[in-house]
Amino acid sequence: MSAMSSVPSRSAVPSVRAVPSAAADRAISRLDEWFSLRDWAPFPFQRDVWHAYANGESGLIHAATGTGKTYAAWMGPVLEAMAAHPSPKKARRRADAAPLRVLWITPLRALAADTVQALRDPIEELGLPWTVEARTGDTSQAQRARQRDQLPTALVTTPESLSLLLCRKDHASLFAHLRCVVVDEWHELLSTKRGAQVELALARLRALCPALRTWGVSATLGNLDVAADTLLGYDAHGQPRARRLVRGVVPKDIEVEALVPETMDRFPWAGHLNTKLLPDVMRRLEGAQSAIVFTNTRSQCEIWFQSIIAANPAWFEFTAIHHGSLSRTQREDVEDGLKTGRYRVVVATSSLDLGVDFTPVDLVMQIGSPKGVARLLQRAGRSGHSPGRVSRILCVPTHAFELVEVAAARDAMRAGAIESRDPLDRPLDLLAQHLVTLALGGGFTREAVLAELRTTRAYHQLTEQELDWVIDFVTRGGAALRAYPEYARVVCEDGVYVVTDRRVALRHVLNIGTIVSDAAIAVRYLKGGRLGTVEESFVSRLSPGDKFIFAGTPLEFVRLRDLTAWVRKAKGMTGAIPRWQGARMPLSTELAAAVRVKLEEARLGDYASAEMQAVRPVLTLQAERSAIPRPDELLIERCETRDGHHLFVYPFEGRLVHEGLAALWAYRIAQLAPASFSFSCNDYGFELLSPEPAPLAEALEAGLLSTSHLLHDVMQSLNAAELARRQFREIARVAGLIFSGYPGQSKSVKQLQASSSLLYDVFVNHDPGNLLVQQARREVLERQLEASRLGRVLERLSRSAVRVVDVERPTPLAFPLLVDMTRAKLSTEKLADRVKRMTVAAEKPAKSGVMSVFRFG
Repeated sequence: MSAMSSVPSRSAVPSVRAVPSAAADRAISRLDEWFSLRDWAPFPFQRDVWHAYANGESGLIHAATGTGKTYAAWMGPVLEAMAAHPSPKKARRRADAAPLRVLWITPLRALAADTVQALRDPIEELGLPWTVEARTGDTSQAQRARQRDQLPTALVTTPESLSLLLCRKDHASLFAHLRCVVVDEWHELLSTKRGAQVELALARLRALCPALRTWGVSATLGNLDVAADTLLGYDAHGQPRARRLVRGVVPKDIEVEALVPETMDRFPWAGHLNTKLLPDVMRRLEGAQSAIVFTNTRSQCEIWFQSIIAANPAWFEFTAIHHGSLSRTQREDVEDGLKTGRYRVVVATSSLDLGVDFTPVDLVMQIGSPKGVARLLQRAGRSGHSPGRVSRILCVPTHAFELVEVAAARDAMRAGAIESRDPLDRPLDLLAQHLVTLALGGGFTREAVLAELRTTRAYHQLTEQELDWVIDFVTRGGAALRAYPEYARVVCEDGVYVVTDRRVALRHVLNIGTIVSDAAIAVRYLKGGRLGTVEESFVSRLSPGDKFIFAGTPLEFVRLRDLTAWVRKAKGMTGAIPRWQGARMPLSTELAAAVRVKLEEARLGDYASAEMQAVRPVLTLQAERSAIPRPDELLIERCETRDGHHLFVYPFEGRLVHEGLAALWAYRIAQLAPASFSFSCNDYGFELLSPEPAPLAEALEAGLLSTSHLLHDVMQSLNAAELARRQFREIARVAGLIFSGYPGQSKSVKQLQASSSLLYDVFVNHDPGNLLVQQARREVLERQLEASRLGRVLERLSRSAVRVVDVERPTPLAFPLLVDMTRAKLSTEKLADRVKRMTVAAEKPAKSGVMSVFRFG
């Protein structure tokens, strides 16, 4: 048993209990017996949710991974049905089953099959006349056909598939008996357009079913109140809906350990350890009954799978690979094999982060830094995935400074410093898509849809002018496209906006959703077997006969035809590794702050943990040659090499912020004196390289760290117009301006880029007030450049002491930035050989640094 805390509702919610209390009590007794047969006992927080559901309440369940959140949300509707059906009786035929009562929304298709089984087990054994099925992009055509006639009692689906259901003209009757919506892994959806898509769908369902109860399921989230309010939205009077926040405080021991190398290079660089720790990894895996080896990217996943198999080929029989670009058949085989014990080791990405219950897993490894406290907790929870069991995670650093991140993440986790996720505000491209969905699904009126939209947090502040602009956009193409009939997707008939063109309907259904990426190229053997997908940008660089590694298999590229890369198995284990977009994970704000705390401890001589002891020689050398910066101090190192004059700056705020800072500094310094800069960034700092010394002191005096004119300077420094043009491609696709193509006839990336670029130019030149162009600029600032975080960082730095140190040679902190700059240079010499020469030069004794301290602000 465990403790439980519950936050009361804002206001009383009328009970919707439709059965006598005696029947409800008997149902609870039956459910307790079902738990007892499995040697389980319901936790207090689970019972609290069941009672809240019975009283008609909605809310958010927040509990650690593997502590019973699924049954906390599921058993409320089950108890309600058991009370209404006191005599157990299974449905003999599909037609005898109860109509759709529960909608379960999951962020990943990979979770659907496992969720269906978890929900199905109790209702079958308790004898309820219910059916449970999934409807996702992986659902077969035969099952879709059956669901067109009758949906199951409980439907597990994704945000995209739910939107497709809302396109049906009969969707009101489909959901007429709906009593409950459960949004699983709400923290994964909250700060994305998919989360806003869920908000819009919930608003539609609540309009159809006023008594609908909504429950979110979440873990590893810092801003729970915001998450709950976003899920529940607002009532018709504009007030936040009453909700219950239930925290399952289940004691969950998590052990975080780092694999410490026996020897530590004093000049580490990103990736220098990488698979060098493979022998130690193999020893740990050998001692585990089952394990998941998490990587941060799909490319890294392929590399580590190949490395493990190469180290011990006999492991091939029980080692597997799992990431989102593999075929559904292969992913499902790996998931099943991990649960049954057929696979002992699985190398995976975030595709196995969520939800799926792998009880046998007793060891989780994290290759590289988790980059965030929440991700560390989520992945650690994959081991010991049941109440009362200890979760263990072993972090394998890819360079020395990641040991500091591991130690910092452990401290932040114990302090409860978990990242928050902020919901989106008025993404109008998604609104345009949703209005076409509603028009296709029977139509909408302006007044009704405005009232419905304002019940969501995402569109609560939507103005009438913004709505009118979007309606004009979907009906006439807006001010710039009125002469082109293809952009008039919706028509108004007697005040009701509907879709009447079948081609518009088909294109919309094929284009629905918010997930936008490079064109997916199927990978197939010449004899027909499908392996998964890679991105067009990777395949376009291959020539017939080239070898590459995919799905853990060496392949030879034969030809590209009909958006399919035809391959055959290759001999040997060498070849290129595909790279996918979106691979970079910046250090989170919370973990960055924790890293600065660990560095301050090191500066004061406190090396308490094994990780900090291991990295002590590196930090000691850093202190000898320069300094370890204090939390209230910005360290800048100056160094001259044959490449030019270097500025190494260390805010310790994460890669994305440093990219913005580097460009901003280069722009502001160049305003004082003409200069050209190249720069490199990592999670700890950035480097500016120029042919001549930069006027640093003058720039600091002139406001280099000032937040004044920040947005203007950022826009100027990063060619924000070009960034917005690129971002507009995603917005244009979501808004329905460009069409990706019909099945088997998808357009190439170049075609989509050309179409979106042309539209962008048209809007900029002939419709300067276009709200989608404004959205593109806003998303560049907030999503790509983290402008709000950048402003907060500048405020912190402006209050800090600035320490400038002239060094003869690069320091340990500067070395990885120097290597990253070297990576970008074209050379026939291997990077490892170049770095070796750089390391030898850096190891030479250096004179004491000339140090000067400036204070500004």
